Amino acid sequence: MPLFFREEKKAALECLLFVAGGPVTVETLAASLGLSNEDVIELALELKKLYNEEGRGLQIREVAGGYQMCTRPQYAHYIETFLRPELPSLSMAALETLAVIAYRQPVTRAEIEHIRGVKVDGILTSLLNRGLIKEAGRKDAPGRPILYVTTPRFLELLGLKDLSELPPLEEAADVRE
Repeated sequence: MPLFFREEKKAALECLLFVAGGPVTVETLAASLGLSNEDVIELALELKKLYNEEGRGLQIREVAGGYQMCTRPQYAHYIETFLRPELPSLSMAALETLAVIAYRQPVTRAEIEHIRGVKVDGILTSLLNRGLIKEAGRKDAPGRPILYVTTPRFLELLGLKDLSELPPLEEAADVRE
């Protein structure tokens, strides 16, 4: 690809990531830029190197199966002060339910309740409304119960590329002790 064309496409990729507001898949970026997936990955890696320089407030990350331009964690307090977000925190029960779903997905309400030992109807509704989980079909079992899985928003909020980046269960269990 000619240098001028390459630099123009890299700048266009930077613009797309800036305005996206969340992770964008390689396929979507490639279609928008008229490039191959491989070209987009190559340009994204060049942008990542550029944004990895010291003193930069922004970074390019691989998150939830795509690329995202976001702020660096060390500047979060400035952003929080500026935006004054009202982020409702999750209860311990909601966090436990979310962890069960993340590690066991796809999982049914009954399976979650068996693991946690309590009803989770209200918690599932809350997690669904927040976009952290979604229904992923029905289990081939009596009653055809709904299966739940985590969403890309869950990965995005935790800053994970995919579920393989979750800590191993043994490590996660040690954190609670």
